[in-house]
Amino acid sequence: MTDPRITPVGSTLIVGPSGAGKTRATARALEDWLDERGPRDTVVFEFGPELERDGRVVGGRLDRFMSIPDDVWVGRVDANAPRSQGETPADVLALARENAERANRRFDAAPPDPTAVFVNDATIAFQHESGALEGFLAYCDGADRVVVNAYEGDEFGSDNAVSRRERAVLRRLRAWADRTIELE
Repeated sequence: MTDPRITPVGSTLIVGPSGAGKTRATARALEDWLDERGPRDTVVFEFGPELERDGRVVGGRLDRFMSIPDDVWVGRVDANAPRSQGETPADVLALARENAERANRRFDAAPPDPTAVFVNDATIAFQHESGALEGFLAYCDGADRVVVNAYEGDEFGSDNAVSRRERAVLRRLRAWADRTIELE
């Protein structure tokens, strides 16, 4: 069952550190939506990178927790985990730019006028300034239900360009969302 704070209409932002259950909560919300309304005009943006760190999977995709029907439009990006994969500050920034450019292409390819939008690991798409955050928010504003999850924490460092940009994006997402659910 979906968290009762995720209402049938409006936008919900789910935030928390790595491993807090953001992806699982988003998958439950998507499953409930599909049970209630079906897949028609449902859009999923999948940005969750999967990599193993210290013996556990960091990040993860919605399809780890559910089967997404073929009728749902899925904009999947094989995303990098910039702060985990980059060796230098320039590498980290280049990986973030690559993610943003890939995500922008997925946003451009998305069907117009979705009824529902679900986003896994949203800040991956906007950790670089080339990420089209305002266009993404405008796209989501027309949907009945939007559920977005995003990493919030300092596990991956806080004094680098990607982390600073990520914090700015989180502030904007918090201001935009109708409600925010904080997981620990």
